[in-house]
Amino acid sequence: MENAATRLAEVRGNIARVCKPARRRPEDVTLIAVSKTKGADAIKPLIDAGQRVFGENRVQEAQGKWPALREAHPDIELHLIGQLQSNKADEAVALFDVIHSLDRPSLLAALAKAMERQGRRVPCFVQVNIGDEAQKGGCPIAELPAFLDAVRAADIPLAGLMCIPPADIEPAPFFALLAKLAADHGLEGLSMGMSGDYETAVMLGATHVRVGTALFGARG
Repeated sequence: MENAATRLAEVRGNIARVCKPARRRPEDVTLIAVSKTKGADAIKPLIDAGQRVFGENRVQEAQGKWPALREAHPDIELHLIGQLQSNKADEAVALFDVIHSLDRPSLLAALAKAMERQGRRVPCFVQVNIGDEAQKGGCPIAELPAFLDAVRAADIPLAGLMCIPPADIEPAPFFALLAKLAADHGLEGLSMGMSGDYETAVMLGATHVRVGTALFGARG
């Protein structure tokens, strides 16, 4: 408990510290605790320490552990931050409160149908392939304006833009580019920044940071 509480306080403290020079309010940054690969025994101490927003990469893994945890803590907010297969759209809409990886027309169509069927509108971030990497998911920058129009036309709540910058390269230019793209399209939400670079992301406007290792320790 103490370990989890200490780590949580440290991350929150770092967010508050970098908000000052950026003239931002810490409460405008949502800290998403990335609990992928972690069992309930590792998650509970963070819940006990006051964390209420969690992120998972895979629908199936989340289905295995979150229903029971949310029954005990109904105020928890669950975010899907990993790639989503179109055939899992129904399950994702039923389980998650926010989806961060909407990136292609086929997934848009599947999510729109799932939301219509369930009468549930789940806010979605559009994932942008900010580094133009062939192996990564994300909407190509050139296709972003048309895709955002399609999301709006489908009546899916648009939460903002999300990115994962290329590994082992200074992330700041990619975060700055995502912030510019969001501003150009009238979007305020910016899901960017992980354990190694969330402070940089906050300085450049992140509204949601996805932090795992800094809260849970090395992945096991």
